[in-house]
Amino acid sequence: QVQLVESGGGLVQTGGSLRLSCAASGRIFSFNTMGWYRQAPGKQRDLVATITRGGSTNYADSVKGRFTISRDNAVNTFYLQMGSLKPEDTAVYYCNFGAVRIAWNSRAVDYWGEGTLVTVSS
Repeated sequence: QVQLVESGGGLVQTGGSLRLSCAASGRIFSFNTMGWYRQAPGKQRDLVATITRGGSTNYADSVKGRFTISRDNAVNTFYLQMGSLKPEDTAVYYCNFGAVRIAWNSRAVDYWGEGTLVTVSS
């Protein structure tokens, strides 16, 4: 079983910065992507940023130039550095570990963190 533990959410003023962390524990043989998603009240969960096993990154247009996703493979942890925060960035942020295999012949499974609330005050 793989578990994801998030940290770093909180309350910040407009224009401020926060860094979210997602630490994965458990047996991990391989994976495809690490990513961050967010869900604002009354809205669907949307992609924020992803990073592939090969290091390619992808960002939602709304966060390009303000957010940076990165990872530390040695400790199976990835991060979301958020800057120039806006009230519309307020949401619960979820980390995702995509297509994880715990063995070479196991099926690929997506794992999600429990979510961390980011609130940006105006």
